[in-house]
Amino acid sequence: MIMVAPSGARRQQTDHPALPITLDEILDTATACSAAGADALHLHVRENDGSHSLDTGRYREAIDALAQRLPDLRIQITTESVGIYSPAEQHHCLSTLQPDWASVCVREIAADPAVAARLYRDCAEQGTAIQHILFGPSCAAQLTRWWQDGTVAPTQNAVIHVLGQYADSIHGTPEDVPARRALIDTDNWMVCAFGDQEHACLTAAHAAGGDLRVGLENSLGLGGDHRWADNAESVIALRARLNPAGN
Repeated sequence: MIMVAPSGARRQQTDHPALPITLDEILDTATACSAAGADALHLHVRENDGSHSLDTGRYREAIDALAQRLPDLRIQITTESVGIYSPAEQHHCLSTLQPDWASVCVREIAADPAVAARLYRDCAEQGTAIQHILFGPSCAAQLTRWWQDGTVAPTQNAVIHVLGQYADSIHGTPEDVPARRALIDTDNWMVCAFGDQEHACLTAAHAAGGDLRVGLENSLGLGGDHRWADNAESVIALRARLNPAGN
């Protein structure tokens, strides 16, 4: 699977003019990325001023519009806090919206263990598939403990390993992939990577059997003067790198 993450929570069009902020821009980007070979979309919505939002009305409007235009494209919402939303507010978003698929940051939701237990239970009951965001060993260890004590169901076993980080511009490297893969026992794993080695990291993850997340949320280009024209160009380049014969 290739998931595209076209905007994230922090970057603005001052960082890249093709970063989609409005609903119309998200729809156009999703259409282009689906045509380029993306199987899924990691969805962020924004407030009118461009800031990060977990507003369920904005999410519902975007999900419905995407489903109408691109019914075969899987949609995953984010519950990322960005230092704005509490675990209780993240839980409220999921329990109110009841999306098909969502990402949950382990280190964020672990700040309130009681809310974490309710969140994972409610998502299992309402049919929301969870992808756990892991930023390193402490996140993997926390998720493992939750599996062991029953906080997280065994079937809630999808993870995404984040290589590098937005803060401090720490870039992921291909050498990070095997170390992260060894941290936790699941075959349902994905990788995303910040920085100009994003595609190299994803190629390494693909070779190891992982799914991939690509897009301007994590990388604007290949470094130096190279910048992707838009998200679709990055998806096309990644597809070509994974399958140079074009089969």
